Amino acid sequence: MRGRAAQRWGLPGARGACGQNHGVAQRSGTGGLDVDARFLLANERTLLAWVRTALTLLAGGVGVAQFGTAVGARTWLAVLLVGLGVAAAAAGGVRYTAADRAIRAGRLPVTGPAPLVLPAVVALVGLGLLVAVLAGR
Repeated sequence: MRGRAAQRWGLPGARGACGQNHGVAQRSGTGGLDVDARFLLANERTLLAWVRTALTLLAGGVGVAQFGTAVGARTWLAVLLVGLGVAAAAAGGVRYTAADRAIRAGRLPVTGPAPLVLPAVVALVGLGLLVAVLAGR
């Protein structure tokens, strides 16, 4: 792949406006593989976003368990939120490791289902929480 698509994805061989090579990984003069540190740092920032999401879900679960007196099924919702928090942390770790390996190998990381599944489940939990609060009134 050459041209704009290669440049957009940072693939090896992509050239910027000034002719610089903006690849994820390039062969160095010594025969090793030089990895662009920006991609590794972006991968770490993505991991931290997953960890923040996990901590938020865990805190939400604890909050519902402790203070959700108006919620009828608060124990189940709390367990569900804590379980989602644990799943988000695990998914973030798995994605970080897979992306790190792909970046170091000069490939694009595989997306996987987690970025689609987690928001869908959180939306369902939100709807369940809304129904539980309205039913408790």
